[in-house]
Amino acid sequence: MAREIEEKTQRIVATLAAEGLDAVILNAQHNFAWLTCGGANGIDLSRENGAANLLVTADGRRFVIANNIEIPRILTEELAATDFEPVEISWQDEKAIGDLALRKAKELVGPNSEIATDIAIFTAARPIENRIAVCRYRLTADELARYKQLGHDSGAAIRRVIDKLELGQNELEIAESLRHELALAGMTSVVTLVAADDRISNFRHPIPTASRWQKALLLVTCAKRGGMVTSQSRLICAGKIPGELNRITEATAFVNASLMNSTRPGATGAELYSVAANAYSQRGFSDEINRHHQGGAAGYKTREWVAHPQSSEIVQVNQPFAWNPSVTGTKVEETCIVGENGVEIITASPDFPQIPSVVNGREYFSPGILSL
Repeated sequence: MAREIEEKTQRIVATLAAEGLDAVILNAQHNFAWLTCGGANGIDLSRENGAANLLVTADGRRFVIANNIEIPRILTEELAATDFEPVEISWQDEKAIGDLALRKAKELVGPNSEIATDIAIFTAARPIENRIAVCRYRLTADELARYKQLGHDSGAAIRRVIDKLELGQNELEIAESLRHELALAGMTSVVTLVAADDRISNFRHPIPTASRWQKALLLVTCAKRGGMVTSQSRLICAGKIPGELNRITEATAFVNASLMNSTRPGATGAELYSVAANAYSQRGFSDEINRHHQGGAAGYKTREWVAHPQSSEIVQVNQPFAWNPSVTGTKVEETCIVGENGVEIITASPDFPQIPSVVNGREYFSPGILSL
C-alpha cells in the first residue's frame, strides 16, 4: 500500500509543478479514498465533503488534518501515521474558524505558499478537481486487482438477487434486496434503479417505486467498495421474451460493442460519442443517442467523464469505462478496463445470457435478457 500511495503522490506532485502550486488539500470523499487506497473520510454521505483533509506538498510530504473527534478513528481504521503525518485540530476551533484546515496547511508549508483544494471549500484556495481527476484515471497495479474483484463481486451479487426474484414483487422490495446483497459483500449501491414493465420505456432513470413487475424488469446498480465504483444493468423477462424486445436489445448491444471496440488508449470522448451515434444510425435508431448519455470513464466516481460531442478527454491505458447505451424500452451496461489492445469486461454475471456482436472482425459480448 505504501508503494501505491507514493505512486499516486508523485502524480499529484507533477500536477502541482505544472500548476505552479506549493500544495493541495484533498477533502472530497472520492479523493480521500483514492489516495489512501480505500480509506473513508465520509460521515455525512449526502455531501461530497469529507470529515478529514489530506495535504500533499510539492516536495511530496503528506499530512492528514482532522479534528479531535475524527483523528483517532482515521488513524486506527483508514490510514497509517507512517503514510500521512497527523495534524489534530479541536472541533470547537474548526467550527469557529471556517478555513482552519487551510491555516494549518500554511503553517506546515509556509505563510506565503500557494495552496489549492480539490473541491471548492475555502474562498482563499483555488479548486483544481479537474486536474486531480486526471491523476485518478489510470489505475495502479494494485487498484486493477481490487477493481477487477469489485467487478466480479458486483456482477455476482446482482445475479443472486435475480435468482431470488418473485413475480409481482414491487420495485422498492427488489431495490432493498439488491442493496442488501451488495452489503453482504462489503459493497454499497450508490445508484439503485429498478423499472417494472412500462417504466422501462417511460424513464431512463427509474427511481424505485411501489410498482409491481408482471412482464419485464430492469435492474441497475452502481456498486461501491473501497471508494471505487462499477456499474451494471440487467434485463429480466417473465416467460417468453417478446421479439421486439430482443430486436431492440440486440441493436443496443451493437452500440455497446462498437463503443468497446473503439475504447482504446488515445481515443477522445468526442470520437467515442461519434462512434455511438454512427452505431445507433446503422441499426435504425439514430435519435436514441439524444435521449440519454452513453456513459464514459469510471473509477472513483460513477462516471469520471461522459462522452459528448465536444469532449476532449483522452482514454488512457488501465482506465475503467462503463458504457450504458439504451434504446427506449431496453438498456445494456457493463464495466470494463482498457488495456493496450482492447477492453476487459469485469462485471459479467454468472450464467446470464449474453449477446454477441461483431465489430471490425472482433466479437464482443453484452448482457442479454434473462427469461424466468
